[in-house]
Order: sequence, then C-alpha cells, then structure tokens
Amino acid sequence: MTREEIIEQVNNLLAEEFEVEASEFAPEANLKETLNLDSINLVDLIALVQFTYKITIPVEDLKKIQTFTNLYDYIEQHLA
Repeated sequence: MTREEIIEQVNNLLAEEFEVEASEFAPEANLKETLNLDSINLVDLIALVQFTYKITIPVEDLKKIQTFTNLYDYIEQHLA
C-alpha cells in the first residue's frame, strides 16, 4: 500500500466515522481538535485504525500521534 493510498483511505475512514469533511484534514492539523475527539472518541479512532490495518498501537505510542501526518507515518511504518 502506498503512502497516498494510506492517506486517502485514512481520510475516508475518519470522515465517515467522525462525520467531518475530509477536506478539513490538513497534514499538520491536530487530530483531536480537527475531529473534535474526547477520550471515548479517541479510543474509537485507535480501535478503527487497529482493526482496519491489523496493527497494534501501544498506549505509549499514542502520545506520538498528534497530527494527521503522525497517524499516516505510524500506519505506514507498522504495516506488515
């Protein structure tokens, strides 16, 4: 899967799940602010990513995922 495919798929998943237009997703935008995430929604986001990409995101890695770019990078680096 190419980076462009990851970005497109992630944006589509997040837009559908959190009912936000994908056009609002800027690479350096804060995930929590853009998606208006509370702690429960954040768990939903992590579960969605883990299920979709068959990766595990340890709690200590969550702090590293602040922006959309961080999320794309994390998925790209951990895909089997």
